[in-house]
Amino acid sequence: MRARRLFGERWRRVVGALRLWVDNASPSARGPDHPRSIDWLRVLPFVAIHVGCLAVIFVGWSATALIVAGALYAVRMLAITAFYHRYFAHRTFKTSRALQLAFAVLGASAVQRGPLWWAAHHRHHHAHADRDGDVHSPQREGFLWSHTGWFLARANFPTKLHLVPDWARHPELRLLDRFDSLVPALLALALYAAGSALQGFAPELETNGLQLVVWGFCVSTVLLYHATFMINSLAHRCGSRRYATRDSSRNNLALALLTFGEGWHNNHHRYPGSARQGVDWWEVDVTYYFLRLLAAIGLIWDVRVVPAKPSDAEAHWSVR
Repeated sequence: MRARRLFGERWRRVVGALRLWVDNASPSARGPDHPRSIDWLRVLPFVAIHVGCLAVIFVGWSATALIVAGALYAVRMLAITAFYHRYFAHRTFKTSRALQLAFAVLGASAVQRGPLWWAAHHRHHHAHADRDGDVHSPQREGFLWSHTGWFLARANFPTKLHLVPDWARHPELRLLDRFDSLVPALLALALYAAGSALQGFAPELETNGLQLVVWGFCVSTVLLYHATFMINSLAHRCGSRRYATRDSSRNNLALALLTFGEGWHNNHHRYPGSARQGVDWWEVDVTYYFLRLLAAIGLIWDVRVVPAKPSDAEAHWSVR
């Protein structure tokens, strides 16, 4: 009887973890008391994407696959930096509701959870940066945990809707956030279909469906993951400090180049409400240039930047 009960409990945990692969509003999404408890069954897709990179040994490479991987890295990095970060987390510009949804879908393709989850955790980070409550501080939690461990923890899986009431009122964003694996799955299927079509209709490109999935989805996503994660880990340890912020944020040129401007992290922690993170002319901020282009063609407006006299506008540059 006891063995049957234990089996039943374990089976329910397995089913609950599998449900979270598809629907993160499942009752099993609630985190336990221990902040470092990891449900390894739930995070298997994250592990599988990394393991999938090893398939390059079997599928080989082609110029087409490398171009697709590079393009998807660039597009999805901009989706994270411009939309998930500077729009949903900090509201540094305005746009229409239709484009807001389009931006959220593009961000979801980066396989970094939904827009509400991402924005809520980032707002929480700014409110507690490198102090009690900051779940990915390398100073308090260690480098590895700040880089990858924190978002694998059960305690950090649920979306903190109370931190994003401005976005939680939109049902389409809540739906996308709930089923955040849908867009990545469709991207992987589209890559396979495109590769298979090219294999049949343009064999001179020397690619196929599986090759495009491995390079365009797995390799591109893993590079995107760790470039983004380094802002949480390395950008709080390595680099220079222009501003004496209350945290350990740093400016780092190499990270800024990899993440299209996010490496000017100390600037960002000083002025989180600015769409421009590269303050000086030489601080390359590709994301800001991209936002300027979107503003020029009328897709976004009211783009906020660092004030000419910062001391006169301190209250304006809040977390949100």
